[in-house]
Amino acid sequence: MGERETWTTEEFGASHEGAVGVLLSDGTVPPPVAFDMCSGGGGQSVAQWSIYDGRNTRGPRAAALRAVCSCSWTGPKHALDWDEIGEQELAEAGAGTADACMQDWDVHTAEVEKSAVALPETATALLAQLEEEIEKLAKTSPLAVLRVARRLEVTAAHLAYWSAHDARQGTTAEQAAAALGLNEDAARMLLARFGRLSSYR
Repeated sequence: MGERETWTTEEFGASHEGAVGVLLSDGTVPPPVAFDMCSGGGGQSVAQWSIYDGRNTRGPRAAALRAVCSCSWTGPKHALDWDEIGEQELAEAGAGTADACMQDWDVHTAEVEKSAVALPETATALLAQLEEEIEKLAKTSPLAVLRVARRLEVTAAHLAYWSAHDARQGTTAEQAAAALGLNEDAARMLLARFGRLSSYR
């Protein structure tokens, strides 16, 4: 996997890491493009969508862009009009298409959030109210905010301990992952962290 710009949400992290993917005219996904270092030692592998312009020694020319996610989800393809792009840099001419891909991924993560276990409205409202109060407190006492954050860490560890144990015994890794909107490894690590358990069992 070559280097490229990616997006994540705070809640789902690397379980749903999005990016702009490239499709060639035959529908295949091109490999990353290798850039040699001038000094001759090693190189850099890049898969950023904007380098696939088919010019010079760069990678092949992209026919379409689409959103991709680390969970294997892919969005609809958005064709690139090379007659319109002409001699423009793809990074500029295709920016609107890339933005459309990001919007597709936003819809995907919203669907992931909806499919995760529902939170009671009272809990959601309390969390929103708490966040608002902490933001107000930050304007007058940053140290108090840090103390509140520390208390929240302690409270979360205390409240989630037995729930993590119960969830680990009562659900499969697949079920836990779906309920939390994470991949199985991330769900397993989360249960292990809150339950103070080994992540290898």
